[in-house]
Order: sequence, then C-alpha cells, then structure tokens
Amino acid sequence: MSNVADVVIIGGGVNGCAAAYYLAKSGVKNVAVLEASKSIGHGGSSRNGGGVRQSGRDVRELPYAMYGIQNMWPTLSEELGVDTEYTQKGNLRMGKTPAHLKKLEMLANNAKSVGLDVRMIDQKEVKEICPYLSDEVIGASWCPTDGHANPLTTTLGYYKRALDMGVRFYTDAPVKELKKVKGKVRKVILNDGTVFEGETVILVAGYESRAIARTIGVDVPMTRLIDECFVTEMQPHMIDVMFGCADVDFYGHQTKHGSFVFGSDSGWESVTEMVDPSTNVPDPSRLTTNSYTLSASCRAIENYIPALKDAKIVRSWAGWLDESFDGVPFLSPVEEAPGLILACGFTGHGFGTAPAVGLMLAQMATGQDTVVDITPLRYDRFKPVR
Repeated sequence: MSNVADVVIIGGGVNGCAAAYYLAKSGVKNVAVLEASKSIGHGGSSRNGGGVRQSGRDVRELPYAMYGIQNMWPTLSEELGVDTEYTQKGNLRMGKTPAHLKKLEMLANNAKSVGLDVRMIDQKEVKEICPYLSDEVIGASWCPTDGHANPLTTTLGYYKRALDMGVRFYTDAPVKELKKVKGKVRKVILNDGTVFEGETVILVAGYESRAIARTIGVDVPMTRLIDECFVTEMQPHMIDVMFGCADVDFYGHQTKHGSFVFGSDSGWESVTEMVDPSTNVPDPSRLTTNSYTLSASCRAIENYIPALKDAKIVRSWAGWLDESFDGVPFLSPVEEAPGLILACGFTGHGFGTAPAVGLMLAQMATGQDTVVDITPLRYDRFKPVR
C-alpha cells in the first residue's frame, strides 16, 4: 500500500477522524490518518465529560461552537449512522456566592455580545429546571441551546464513516518528526523509520503536537495536564441538562442509560503521578486516576447534587489534555511551514466543537475559506509585535 497521500492527518482523535471524514466527503480520495496508540480515540476524545456547549467559552471560540450546534450536531447521528446520544436540553453553570454570579454574568455578557442566547437566572428558576440541586445554589447562567453527547460513539462514528469512504487509518504509528522538501512540509517519519508523504499535513495530536512541530522549528505554546472523569451506577432519571459551576469544580451530565458522567478540576491536575517511575517523566500511556482528585470531585458534586451522595462509582479514567497558554486552541495553516495545518491546544473542551473543527480543517486543506472566521486562533498570535 502506498504511503503517499493527498492529506496526512497526525492524530486519530475525534478532531482527526472528523477532518478525515469531511475531507473524504468533499471528494479528496487519498487521506491517511496516523494514530500513535493501538486504538482510535484513545486519548481525550473518549475520556471527557461529553459537553456540547457554547456558554462559558472564550468569545474567540464562539463562532464555530455556535455553527456546529446550529448546523451539524442536530443531524450528526443520522449522518454518521451511530447514536451520538446528542441531547440539546441546555446547560446550567451554577453559582453559590455573589463572586460566582459576577463571574458567570461576565461570561454571559461576553457571549451575548456575539449573539449567543444565554442569560442569568435566579435560584427559583434554577430549581424549576433541576429540583435536585442544593439549596446553596443561588443562581446560574442558562444557555438553552447547549447540550451533551457520547464522546466514544461520536469519535468511532466519524472513524467508521471515514473508513467506509476510503480513508486509510494506521494505528500504533507514533510520529518522530516532520521534514520539508523544497521548503514545503512533505514527509512524516514514524519512530520505526516508515515515511509517509502528503501534499498537506494536518497536525492534530494533542500535546504531542508540540514536540512534532518543533522538529521543523515551529513551537506551539502549550503544556500538558491530566483530565479525569468517572461514571456512577445507573440512577433514577433526574437531570436532562449539561451542568457545571463557576469555578469549574465539576461538570457532567446524566446519560440515556441513567448513569452520571463527571469530570472536575481539583487543582492537582499539574501535580500528577502519571510518570514512568524509572525516569520520573510523564508517560502518556500511564492513564491512572489519582486519589486526591477523585475524592475532591466527589465532595464537590455532593455539595451541588445531594441526591447523589450515596451513588456508587462504577469506574474512573484519566487522560492528558493539551492546555494552550491562553486557553483557546491553535487552528491555522503555518506560514513558515507551507503544507502544515495545526489543530491543537484545545484545553480540555475540544470535543463539543469537533464537527465544526473537522469541517474547517478539511476546508483549510482544500484551499477553501472556513465556515466562520477563525483568524484570532492563528498559531502565531503569541509572536512578538515589536
């Protein structure tokens, strides 16, 4: 089989699989996807809380987050031939203190300035939407068009459809370096020396994108944090909405099955034991949860949803997220490396925007204008201006 393609995609997560699908759908016949692990969607794509939200985002992300929810998510299950479990019942971001409400109101006002339907609601309305919440919740921001979906079925749905349309997927294919040919990024070299060649290379490999881009002198300012989630046993139906809180203590939703899926921020995300004990270096393959963060998550959730205090945890899992220095992703071609398109630094909230991101990556790779303007997300936004 030839290792030459029109487009080589580095990374088999939800964004890479979505880009592959939309490229094939647009008529690109020869697409190859390289995934470092032994399975598709092994990283954060299938290890997140499933939020499909617009509220709470940086205004630079909102145009494409809104586009995806308005034009792509409602019909995605039908298009991919899988049940993405997409549920559009809104998103509550809760607050317990005046400081919380001030922060939520600032985010809501920023979002309203670019056309998002989001507003602040009081304790009474919060209880009407979700009577199971603690009386300590005094208000929230409410976005009725937000929702949630199943990360695993969505990622695999994109993979299967792309596969059916002729995209070639290679697992256990970690990339060592990129190389230019006559000034253009052309070659992708694996750890074992295998060489792939592409007219365009899309680098969408999470935090590993930084080391790969450095091999051609491009540095992307981001770091790595752990992201942990867990799921409860099946519970009676309580909550349809996606929910979170002002200080990101936790976020989650109740699935169609009845279990709750949660993720949280405990403050220990950068102090992790997920390292190779022989080198004390972070090891992306050591996806173990942390007793500090898991117990902190449970305490936070009990304080907001007392009805879950006796719910048993079925399992927990962890993954690495690529945190950009300003909290929003890098989405753009690279001027000094023609032929290379970057898509990384999603900072733990890239799943919900994956349909729009995949579409825009396909558009960039085929020389089209993207569906919305994403100039503020260019990779070189940190370059010195003096």
